[in-house]
Amino acid sequence: MELFATVDQGGCILDMSHLNLESLNLDTLGDERRRVTQQLYLYNNRLTVFPASVCLFSKLEVLDISNNGLTVLCADIQRLSNLKTLIAKNNSLNEFSFPKEFGSMQIDTLNFSGNIFEEVPVQFLKLQRLKYLSLGGNRLKAIPAEIENVTSLEMLYLGGNLITSIPPELANLRGLRYLVLCDNRIQNVPPQLTRLYSLRCLSLHNNLLTYLPREILSLVHLQELSLRGNPLVVRFIKDMTYDPPSLLELAGRTIKSCNLPYLPNYLPGNLVHYLDLASKCPNPKCTGVYFDSCVRHIKFVDFCGKYRLPFMHYLCSPECTSPCSSNPQSDTESEDEKCVSADRLQRVLLG
Repeated sequence: MELFATVDQGGCILDMSHLNLESLNLDTLGDERRRVTQQLYLYNNRLTVFPASVCLFSKLEVLDISNNGLTVLCADIQRLSNLKTLIAKNNSLNEFSFPKEFGSMQIDTLNFSGNIFEEVPVQFLKLQRLKYLSLGGNRLKAIPAEIENVTSLEMLYLGGNLITSIPPELANLRGLRYLVLCDNRIQNVPPQLTRLYSLRCLSLHNNLLTYLPREILSLVHLQELSLRGNPLVVRFIKDMTYDPPSLLELAGRTIKSCNLPYLPNYLPGNLVHYLDLASKCPNPKCTGVYFDSCVRHIKFVDFCGKYRLPFMHYLCSPECTSPCSSNPQSDTESEDEKCVSADRLQRVLLG
């Protein structure tokens, strides 16, 4: 086996890639080699079964078994207590390929792109130290709400799947910096993503988006937003779908607009809570509020002085969508544009 392997001078790296290996027996390696090897590369072989002898490397930190024919990772992999990075791209692994206790390992980087996952394995959602998760080019149809449990996650790559929606729970990953959801079937972005305070890159190209929530403007650290290949609206659209407000809402609007005091001593608790939920109309020419009845409205906001992106927001009544000016780029737009500093987004990719 020594004749085929490439070893670095310190013996920490053992490269056995591109050898067309169909099986692997590492028992002949000396104890010293097993003890010092920290990185093992077995990619581009013909392995169909995970070699249990890999677990003889007690200090192994990086294992790359990409481009083989693996269908299952046996329970022996759990013996690699020091393993930090596991790369197994372009195999035939799915959500049932992992031992039950895989989620107890101390792995911080997983790359299983190019496999046949239809769901995110529940074991992955239990990895408490996981920082980088890549499942691109699989068959995922959904992002599980339990993704919020992987609180250490910094990079999530799910491009090239069949995902149709983004769960609001994803916004609870406060340390997430890179979110790649390109080449899916996503139709809308939940406004809760505004809670991803650390997000620097949001890749949404080649989806089915027609607008963005205006809350995305509050992602203060966002540097790159990729939107090309989406059916984003190309003209100013006014959606006049509007349900008349209830008597409760009309009364609540009057109280809030007139700044009438309301105290728990005089109103039932549920009404006080209702009044506290009032949303101010974003139209700078309007001083109104709304509760449940509002008008969906798409407007364009200028980014980088070059691109006008469609953002969804909500107005208190149809009148707010008809500003006095005949210019379709209304005052309601310009106010939001003033809130976006020139250096907020370094790149907006639309083409």
